Amino acid sequence: MFSSLLSPSSPFPSIVQTRLPKPHPPIHRPNLHLPLLLANKTHSTKPKSSIFINTTRASASASSFSGDRGRREEEEENQEVIKPIIITPAPAAPAPAAPAPAAEAEEEEEGGMNAQLAVVFGLWYFQNVVFNIYNKKVLNVFPYPWLLASFQLLVGSLWMSSLWLARLQPFPEASPRFLLALLGPALFHAVGHISACVSFSKVAVSFTHVIKSSEPVFSVAFSSLLGHSYPLPVWLSVLLIVLGCSLAAVTEVTFNLAGLSGALLSNVGFVLRNIYSKKSLQSFRHVDGLNLYGWISVLSFLYLFPVAVLVEGAHWARGLRQALAAVDAPWRLYWWVAVSGVFYHLYNQSSYQALDKISPLTFSVGNTMKRVVVIVASVLVFRNPIRPLNALGSAIAVLGTFLYSQATTAKKKDIGEVAKNKAS
Repeated sequence: MFSSLLSPSSPFPSIVQTRLPKPHPPIHRPNLHLPLLLANKTHSTKPKSSIFINTTRASASASSFSGDRGRREEEEENQEVIKPIIITPAPAAPAPAAPAPAAEAEEEEEGGMNAQLAVVFGLWYFQNVVFNIYNKKVLNVFPYPWLLASFQLLVGSLWMSSLWLARLQPFPEASPRFLLALLGPALFHAVGHISACVSFSKVAVSFTHVIKSSEPVFSVAFSSLLGHSYPLPVWLSVLLIVLGCSLAAVTEVTFNLAGLSGALLSNVGFVLRNIYSKKSLQSFRHVDGLNLYGWISVLSFLYLFPVAVLVEGAHWARGLRQALAAVDAPWRLYWWVAVSGVFYHLYNQSSYQALDKISPLTFSVGNTMKRVVVIVASVLVFRNPIRPLNALGSAIAVLGTFLYSQATTAKKKDIGEVAKNKAS
């Protein structure tokens, strides 16, 4: 019987081998920041294979086989498919766009320019203070301003000549036409410089600078005579300057008519220099400010020194002996003279360099603040007595100068806008 059941010819084989489906391949975790979340992970505990031997009839064997197959299919249908739930992280916020190389270069260039201007302004103020202090020290013991002013222009001439010869500064055009155009500005520069030195030798440095702050008054007066018109704010600022200077002069402790006259004449000389330069040097705008000032120094020295010999030459030897006796050591006097000459040129050089790089308004404001710094420094060094009304007058004059620079700049802008509108 068993042999018949095991016979290969039997239509219902009695040995049935049931194989379960192969388990799912292992799930590989993707390379994500967040872990994989697996839902309802189940594993089948049935063995891979089972052998069922039925010893009943063939029909029962067939029924058992079909039932087993049905159970297998049902198990396959009911088996849950394991599906990974992948959570994709939210995209990161985009990084801020890097500034364009051109913008970075522009910012670096602007920062470098501002730093350079800060250095130029700082040197300009410092050199001007040093010049005024040592210039006054020399004039206190050697009251010969013509010789001292000539020496200061000579130092500037030698300084610029050394820069040109060493090729540290490009040599400017020296055509006869250019030198002829410089004769007028150089003459008025010499007048302005020697007049200021005369004023310094007679009165306090602070008083001279208060009077020199009235330079806009002469600028408006001479320009009006030449046909220029000015708006009301300019005239009001000029009136404020006149009132401030008048109050300072009346209450000045060291008041001296020669000192006042020298400061006023210095304003006249520098205003005429500026007016004449605009007319005679229109064709030489390619010459930079430093070279222009160098040539002006050379020609101003040639103007001034012969006159200085005629005015003071006979008294220089006696004055030098008295000056050496007034100081504790001869080298101290010579040192003061040398420092005054070097820093006179340096502060003018810095002012011309600043004028090449900034607008006229910024230069005017800077020049006004420079006078304030010089006045304060001279009062601290020489301890000049100042009355309250004198300080008030000085403040009013300086304020008027500042307002003048603002008003004249606004006038120039209006003229420029009108010209643009006409052109369009």
